Amino acid sequence: MISVNNVAVYFGAKPLFQDLSFVISAKERIALVGKNGAGKSTLLKLLAGIGTPTEGTISRPKGLRVGYLPQVMAVSDERTVLGECQQVFSHITELEQEVERLTEELATRTDYDSADYMELIERHGQRTDLLLMQNAGNMDGAIEKTLLGLGFERSDFDRPTAEFSGGWRMRIELAKILLQRPDILLLDEPTNHLDIESIRWLERFIVSSSAALVLISHDRAFIDATTQRTLEIELGRLHDYKTNYTHYLQLREERLEQQRRAYENQQKQIQDLESFIERFRYKPTKSDQVQSRIKQLEKIERIEIEEIDREAMHFSFLPAITSGAYPVIIEGLTKRYGDHTVFADVNMTIERGEKVAFVGKNGSGKST
Repeated sequence: MISVNNVAVYFGAKPLFQDLSFVISAKERIALVGKNGAGKSTLLKLLAGIGTPTEGTISRPKGLRVGYLPQVMAVSDERTVLGECQQVFSHITELEQEVERLTEELATRTDYDSADYMELIERHGQRTDLLLMQNAGNMDGAIEKTLLGLGFERSDFDRPTAEFSGGWRMRIELAKILLQRPDILLLDEPTNHLDIESIRWLERFIVSSSAALVLISHDRAFIDATTQRTLEIELGRLHDYKTNYTHYLQLREERLEQQRRAYENQQKQIQDLESFIERFRYKPTKSDQVQSRIKQLEKIERIEIEEIDREAMHFSFLPAITSGAYPVIIEGLTKRYGDHTVFADVNMTIERGEKVAFVGKNGSGKST
């Protein structure tokens, strides 16, 4: 489907990555992983046909339909949510309007035996057949199903997109991409602004879809649920694992351990060669051996240890006075904004030492 051949990207003289080669097959679902700044989003853009690599080529079949969701995007403020999604089917809308116009013309014409009338009937039949092939009757149903799956309410459909936050606008763009039924989905952090229910819906959509997928995400559970192959960019190089993310972590640790052992053995070899050269450099009787070892040293391909991001956040809190057994006791709590009730009659206790997660749909009142 997409073939990447010896691709490299440089910023000035510094390579972001180089010698990347791999093939994405039809229906294959791939996770693209690596440290922040490794070049994942850059590679995804190249796969989408945005920009060109410094070196190498990316080959795509003619007519390949690509659905690309970047992290940052622009959404039109001129339409409603429903109207924006209907733009995906603008070709169908134009076809419907043409069939309607041809139908009206047939109804008003009386020259039934003329060549023009016969031609009009033929064109009406062709356009009607094409409309049926496009499955136009399911257009509104597909839009509704997708928007509801991504967390919109039916009452949101006729609201202008300008009324929504950036996160909800991302959902609109994601809905449009999914409605296009592309051959391959290129998704950069699609779950950033989704709640749990929407993430689960998107998982099911991807797994049941026939589209190939290349995914960037920090959501480990989502990656495991939707992908079966893992491409890792590390130190500008590509490592290909034919497995899901969890198993990839295990295989990666094994590879790094082998790399560390090989590095240590090589360092010992280099140290021995350098010690011999330094010790006998100025002894004429050892000159041939010294030159031989210098050549050995020059031929060694140095093993580079990959950097592992083990940084963690560290917090330091001042000692606090020990609370009672129940630091939080809530009885009959209600919160409203005007006529809108966020929640009502909430009763809850939190015991000292308990760790509590608030979950729910976006807008359900978790932050409040």
